[in-house]
Amino acid sequence: MDSPTKGSATRGDRARATAQVDHPTPQDRTARGKAARTKVPRSSHAGWDPPTDRREPVDLLEEQAVSRVPELVPVRYGRMLTSPFAFYRGAAYLMAADLAATPRSGINVQVCGDAHISNFGLFGSPERELLFDINDFDETLPGPWEWDVKRLAASIAVAGRNNGFSDAERHEVITTSVGEYRTAMREFASMPNLDVWYSRLQVQEGLPRLQALLSKKGLKEAARLVEKARTKDSLQALDKLTHVVDGEPRIVSDPPLIVPVEELLTADQAATFLDRYHELLRTYRRSLLGDRRHLLEDFRFVHMAHKVVGVGSVGTRAWIILMLGRDNDDPLFLQAKEAQDSVLAPFVGKSRFANQGQRVVEGQRLMQAASDIFLGWERAEGLSGVKRDFYIRQLRDWKGSWPPEAMDPRVMSVYGRMCARTLARAHARSGDRIAIAAYLGASDVFDRSIGGFAEAYADQNERDYQALKDAAASRRIVAETGI
Repeated sequence: MDSPTKGSATRGDRARATAQVDHPTPQDRTARGKAARTKVPRSSHAGWDPPTDRREPVDLLEEQAVSRVPELVPVRYGRMLTSPFAFYRGAAYLMAADLAATPRSGINVQVCGDAHISNFGLFGSPERELLFDINDFDETLPGPWEWDVKRLAASIAVAGRNNGFSDAERHEVITTSVGEYRTAMREFASMPNLDVWYSRLQVQEGLPRLQALLSKKGLKEAARLVEKARTKDSLQALDKLTHVVDGEPRIVSDPPLIVPVEELLTADQAATFLDRYHELLRTYRRSLLGDRRHLLEDFRFVHMAHKVVGVGSVGTRAWIILMLGRDNDDPLFLQAKEAQDSVLAPFVGKSRFANQGQRVVEGQRLMQAASDIFLGWERAEGLSGVKRDFYIRQLRDWKGSWPPEAMDPRVMSVYGRMCARTLARAHARSGDRIAIAAYLGASDVFDRSIGGFAEAYADQNERDYQALKDAAASRRIVAETGI
């Protein structure tokens, strides 16, 4: 992993740091938003009609598969075939291609790129507060803020159908969530810059406010999820993912989901590989803040294994790394996850960062209220000689989320609003919140338009899901289920 802080990326960063920055007045920014509304009416976002030259969905998925581990591509297809919602989670590239043909206001922010309802959840801040925030940034890039809103809204439509919600129930959940984004953006537009930057959704403070919104059963489940999230840390991972070999913990084998490096390579290759990655972990430290580098240096490298993660990420390279501190009961689990080009890049332009891991990290730091203290990046050369970009973070740090399939309409409405407010705050940190608020306005025109888009795109998702099912049935693609 060679550091992307060398070369042209650094020179580009210096140029941007010294460039003069314009500071338009709030009145100018409001005028910009209203002018965008005139050019691209809020009602223009309603509905979805696939263009005549729309590419076949399976073609796009196969295009993505070229850069992935071939043996794991069938696992990815199998996971996507679990349900229309699982397919939607893995189809960010398909939707990015579709969104490129939709109206856009011309106001850009740092977008998540995959802001579906399952990519929000709980995690621990460096101050050990439990926060609710976006938790996946693999596709982040500067782009149209509308694309994140549309992906979130459509995910609610797909998840609601999956749960058997009525048309009226889905419409209520979607428009209420989009309305929350709109009203939250108006609030952020009126706040001082530092107040926006420090804004965060603290879970413990939010639980009492949920009492009026959730049933007793829903509130009890929310409290259970919070308590469960607090147990998800490196100590839990040590207990669940390791066994003792010669007096020291080693990561267990659970193929194809978890495969220790020594099972992937010959003994000599594994030794070379481990030595190389041990050394390269030292260079990853350069992407961390000084105090965090110091903390990381108190841990020693012990073991690593390949791990299959997520739905959309299946097939990209991901490693879990076990490190130990004071003794065998002082573990640190890191995850090194491959960062390829964002699915948005063909439609909004490539990242300004030479290393795709840095793209992910910089986007996450910009959008999240607080980030993992070990979040960093590197570039690794495998035994094949191919260099790949990675971002690195803790494997588990109080992470938790509410599975959409377990939500009733009332719960999904509350959860959708939390996601929408969180998304608005992320966009407000990186983009022109005043212009976006002016574009959205005070009425529910945009809310209803996105409601129409979400349902129409849920129809498209079902057609694409069927196309993948047909491809599996005809043996055009191989799908491994149950993994």
